[in-house]
Amino acid sequence: MAEGDNRSTNQLAAETASLEEHLQGWGEVILVTDKILRWEKPWFPPAMLSVVSFVFLMIYYLDPSVLSGVSCFVMLLCLADYLVPALAPRIFGSSKWTTEQQQRFHEICSNLVKTRRKIVGWWKRLFAFKEEKPKMYFTTMLCSLAVIAWIGQQVHNLFLTYLIVSFFLLFPGLNKHGIISKYAGMAKREVNKLLKQKEKKNE
Repeated sequence: MAEGDNRSTNQLAAETASLEEHLQGWGEVILVTDKILRWEKPWFPPAMLSVVSFVFLMIYYLDPSVLSGVSCFVMLLCLADYLVPALAPRIFGSSKWTTEQQQRFHEICSNLVKTRRKIVGWWKRLFAFKEEKPKMYFTTMLCSLAVIAWIGQQVHNLFLTYLIVSFFLLFPGLNKHGIISKYAGMAKREVNKLLKQKEKKNE
């Protein structure tokens, strides 16, 4: 058991080191993005939502085709991949990195590796569920996809995408400041109250 844990830890460290090496040119940008996503300043959330809202309003106004939208998005990614590693050191000054910044960069890469592992684990469990209980798997998948399709039919695609993107961008800050755990706890207490009331009625 200890050998397995050591092997897993060593593999995690190796994957983290590899990711750090690949993202080294993006280090300064990643640290700034991390500060924004974790709401280190109170004006970060409204500023972030303002930028996202402006981008989606421009998409709504221009109304590009799917092909044009995908092409522009990929083009921006290519430009960023080329320009950021070259310009970031001049703008932020990577030589001025502190030990704290290097440690935070290491933590971010480690968290990214752990998140990737979790996604792969969920994917494997999904296929294991399919093999073990195929009828329940297909029933669950069909019902879930039908609900998603119904929601997509009721809400405008662009607005739904805007809500999803906004939620994912706000999630790290909501999680750090305990807002998610607070409301999740409130919801759990309300559900428990309803269940207790139902049990009393049945008695």
